[in-house]
Amino acid sequence: MHKAICSDCGQECEVPFKPTEGRPVYCQECYQKHRPPRRRY
Repeated sequence: MHKAICSDCGQECEVPFKPTEGRPVYCQECYQKHRPPRRRY
């Protein structure tokens, strides 16, 4: 796990990947808001 700062709310969180420079990182709560809705076929 890698420590990161959420790009949305600014809280410190842990993510299972190494954060890449220039790409946003979201905590679990903010990720739910930003991820695209799942399509049901």
